[in-house]
Amino acid sequence: MMRQAGRYLPEYRALKDGHTFLEMIRSPELATEVTMQPLARFSFDAAIIFSDILVVPEALGQPFSFREGRGVQMEFALRSEADLARISAHGAAQKLGYVYDALARTRSVLGQDRALLGFCGSPWTLAAYMIEGGSSADGSIVRAMASRRDPALQKLLSMLTATLAEYLRGQIEAGADAVQIFDSWAAWCDDYEEWSLRWVRELIAALPAGFPVIFFARGRNRQAAALASTGATVLSLDWETSLSDARRALGDGAPALQGNMNPSFLEGEPLAAAVAAREVLSDMAPFHGHIFNLGHGIRPAARTECVEAVVEAVLNFRHQSHVIAAG
Repeated sequence: MMRQAGRYLPEYRALKDGHTFLEMIRSPELATEVTMQPLARFSFDAAIIFSDILVVPEALGQPFSFREGRGVQMEFALRSEADLARISAHGAAQKLGYVYDALARTRSVLGQDRALLGFCGSPWTLAAYMIEGGSSADGSIVRAMASRRDPALQKLLSMLTATLAEYLRGQIEAGADAVQIFDSWAAWCDDYEEWSLRWVRELIAALPAGFPVIFFARGRNRQAAALASTGATVLSLDWETSLSDARRALGDGAPALQGNMNPSFLEGEPLAAAVAAREVLSDMAPFHGHIFNLGHGIRPAARTECVEAVVEAVLNFRHQSHVIAAG
């Protein structure tokens, strides 16, 4: 499931007792171990490499850390063209060799029967973190820059798109079967075509033709046709809109749809979680091209009993459907 590695697993928490999050994502050995932990427990069809979208800003020269209870903190904020001189795209993708090594190592452990997914943040979402200086309540600074068409934002998005294309190509060469682009701050983009979609479109076009790309734009379900215009193979949707409505809006054929169970069901009772999973599956049963998943990331309060119940519900549904259970 999206951002499956994790915080809800006791074995992950045990590993984290001896290592920081950043130590784990920078170590190919530890990243592989964390990536494989959910697959040792559950019958997932795919593994998502353990990493973070903010490794790209760090490779550009803008380190990040985590503030206790307050989210992400970038070492400095980018607010002007002069600030852009503090970062550089030169050799940035090569600095992320530890991610490629983790993918290659995981590929060898995972085997060929299950898929391996890489990922990155969208240019807009990464730019938002870099400009806001970390986590933000409303993205007011980056939105203001977009509103006044600040050249610094345009230059940053261009730099990020080129770097991300090289980064994703490196992930593909290392063994990823598909890659996912997370536009987590999509809802904050007031002119979505101008400041996000056009850059995602450019990014996908820079990847090998026909390579599977999943695109997740949080809060943009109702613009499924616009999301599909990026050329993504799969649209991953949150739980605020039914998948069947999106399928009807898009018509038959590509892209496939991924999602979209509310992750809060994993924090309650297993029976309720299984019922919620079956509701998503039944909603999409008349249509082809559905990858079952959560509508957003799995959270620390998730119960392993609920995850198991959902996996069983998906597997039991398979004999009458075309569903894939994404790991």
